[in-house]
Amino acid sequence: MVLAKQKSLRRKIVLVLVSVAICLIASITGALALVRHASAGRLYDDVGKIPHRQVGLVLGCSQFLGDGTPNPFFKSRVHAATELFQAGKVDYLLVSGDNHTKGYDEATDFKQALVQAGIPANRVYCDCAGFRTLDSIVRARDVFGLKQITVVSQEFHNQRAIFLSSHEDLDAIGYNARDVDLGDASGAHKREKLAKVKAALDIYLLRTKPRFLGPKISLGVDAPTACSSAQ
Repeated sequence: MVLAKQKSLRRKIVLVLVSVAICLIASITGALALVRHASAGRLYDDVGKIPHRQVGLVLGCSQFLGDGTPNPFFKSRVHAATELFQAGKVDYLLVSGDNHTKGYDEATDFKQALVQAGIPANRVYCDCAGFRTLDSIVRARDVFGLKQITVVSQEFHNQRAIFLSSHEDLDAIGYNARDVDLGDASGAHKREKLAKVKAALDIYLLRTKPRFLGPKISLGVDAPTACSSAQ
């Protein structure tokens, strides 16, 4: 009798665990599909085909990898943003990145690289509180007053940015920087799947807000912003 009850309990536990696993897999699959769907028809690889928009939002990343070598994602995004500007597809570049640690300043690193690539300094603005992609999107709308943007990053990242934009009342298209990790040796693509799921949770469940907003800045009217210290 006791043995039968134990077997029955084990079966119930297994059924619960299986059900939870199925629900989790379905939720993850659904979240990834939602993010991909939001960017359908809004991503461009050819600079000649992308529509003109006043501002390109360059999403930040570290200039160097953990071992001190140059980050190829950084270089690829700089190249893509330069292409957009030189082709007359954007009038200004807004570089948004993390600046929460002293000595680490993604936005300023990007601005310096873009100026070195030939972009006029007065056409590059820094958003130093782009701690997450969600922060970059909401701040582009609420701090910089933008209604339309061209997001510049790798395709897998642009998908998430456009998904977030679609739920934050910001009309966004994406220009895909060259993917420099096709074999996913760094694990960036695997991490991006988790980031996409987190983005769906932020929108539908957590209602996540940006860490900082701050005073409004008008591109082309106010002087270009800079990051002088960590937030």
